[in-house]
Amino acid sequence: MTHDEILAYVSTTIADLFELDAQQIRAESTVFEDLDLDSIDALDLVAKLQQFTGRRIEEDRMRGVRTVGDIARIVAEQLAAAAPDASAAG
Repeated sequence: MTHDEILAYVSTTIADLFELDAQQIRAESTVFEDLDLDSIDALDLVAKLQQFTGRRIEEDRMRGVRTVGDIARIVAEQLAAAAPDASAAG
């Protein structure tokens, strides 16, 4: 997946989970201020992203998240880390 595809997935997922307008979610949108999510919302989002990537997202990594772009970067890293596992199986 490209960075833009991952960002679109993250934005759509946030919009769907929290009933927000996907058109208003941008890479620079702050998770807690602009989108008004709280820590419980963040846990729900992490669970959804872990299902998508098939990998556990460490709590420490999520603590540093400030923007939607930060989340997209973590998802991209998780997908990249999973890629060698997938190629070894094939």
